[in-house]
Amino acid sequence: MKRLIFGIALIFAAVPFCCGQEISWRMITQLVRSTFPDAKQLSTAALAHWLNDTSRPQPVLLDARNPDEFKVSHLKNAVPINPVLQDFSALPLSKHTPVVVYCSVGYRSAKVVSRMQKAGFTNVQNLEGSIFKWKNEGRPVYRDGREVQDVHPYDQTWGALLKRTYRTYQARN
Repeated sequence: MKRLIFGIALIFAAVPFCCGQEISWRMITQLVRSTFPDAKQLSTAALAHWLNDTSRPQPVLLDARNPDEFKVSHLKNAVPINPVLQDFSALPLSKHTPVVVYCSVGYRSAKVVSRMQKAGFTNVQNLEGSIFKWKNEGRPVYRDGREVQDVHPYDQTWGALLKRTYRTYQARN
């Protein structure tokens, strides 16, 4: 079953080459929502508004990508988390802390959100479209505390969803 889902996801990711990014983003969004129907979703616009609203408690941002991806860039103040983590007891979070999890396009992070919800976390959400959509909309990403333009494209297929000018596999100075 996992291979079937991954195969379908690869087909969806390849769509930008023939049909354009907008259709592909709709397909990816639908894939994530149907695969993880209980994972709460948060739009990039809603997260940007939340982060700018200092009157609200700010969410903990968890980056569910691999370390090489995180090194290139991440959302400001994000904390890396192993996307296959099963036991969340070591996280310094209460079960009610507002948490937003993201990855490249939202699939790995939705899986983490689903597992966290099953573990009793009540205020955890998946960033729909994740860092690719965030950056494609012109929102800031950071490395070593300073804003950069680079985002790790994960691989050539999934990277097609990220604007070409932002794609890099290694941190540039």
